[in-house]
Amino acid sequence: MLFSHDTEHALHMVVDLVNTGPAAADEEHLPDLVALQAFVERNRVSDVCDLDARDLDATLRLRERLHGVFQAPSDTELTVRRINAIIAEARTTPHLTDHEEWDWHVHFFAPGSRLAEHLAAECGIALAYVVAAGELHRLSVCEAPDCERVLIDLSRNRCRRYCDSRTCGNRMHVAAYRARQRESAPG
Repeated sequence: MLFSHDTEHALHMVVDLVNTGPAAADEEHLPDLVALQAFVERNRVSDVCDLDARDLDATLRLRERLHGVFQAPSDTELTVRRINAIIAEARTTPHLTDHEEWDWHVHFFAPGSRLAEHLAAECGIALAYVVAAGELHRLSVCEAPDCERVLIDLSRNRCRRYCDSRTCGNRMHVAAYRARQRESAPG
């Protein structure tokens, strides 16, 4: 494991959040509070107060800022500025906690934070850990030509290229196979 469980969890939340947007999914996947609550439950976001329209608006704005981190991974300075800005605007209050089935770990959001601030603190710190570990290349956009989804490559050999091996990865492998078959066919 390269990063702690909490960091990996937050990185997966970043990817899930960014991939709910129309830039990554052809349609808006967080259109309302019901969808936002489903995101919270799917990602097991703890200590979330009742959601309202302000939470949805703030989360959508944060999503766009997080998307910007994936758009310039080769420009470390720009990426660092974007991550630092996200963290700076969140009330970070690191504190130890143990909840549900998790042993002691650190949360970075201030207790009682609204969802977007909670996500900004947790996800921003996780992205900062990626940069600090010299692993910024693990953040990328799917290499399938018709896909804009983002991904975090946490594989040991750093070889993940597609957002989903069953869809984009499989499609690209089949296309490459068919291209090789055409090239080797007697002409």
